[in-house]
Amino acid sequence: MPEQMKPYLPSVFLLFLIVYLGVQALTGQRGLLSGAERDALLTKREAQLAHLTEQRRDLEVRVRYLRTESLSKDLLEERARAVLGFADPRDYVVRVNAPAASASAQASIS
Repeated sequence: MPEQMKPYLPSVFLLFLIVYLGVQALTGQRGLLSGAERDALLTKREAQLAHLTEQRRDLEVRVRYLRTESLSKDLLEERARAVLGFADPRDYVVRVNAPAASASAQASIS
């Protein structure tokens, strides 16, 4: 029986290889049927790129204004207040009370 199968073994192997490659061509990661997923991912990544590009432009403008040759006093003052936590005497400061849950929790601890 094995002697009779010898001429068919390469053909069977090639048939399985063709079927495997055909299935991968249709359903694989880069297959023909996954085009919609790739398009959705591409759209998502393009939106991320646009957002990051806008953030970079904003940061570049801020850095340009903080350099010594073109120092913006308003931006410097804003950043110093944000970092140090100070307020100008002419500024309006709105204080927000703690939520009721944390106030009752502090009362029970005391």
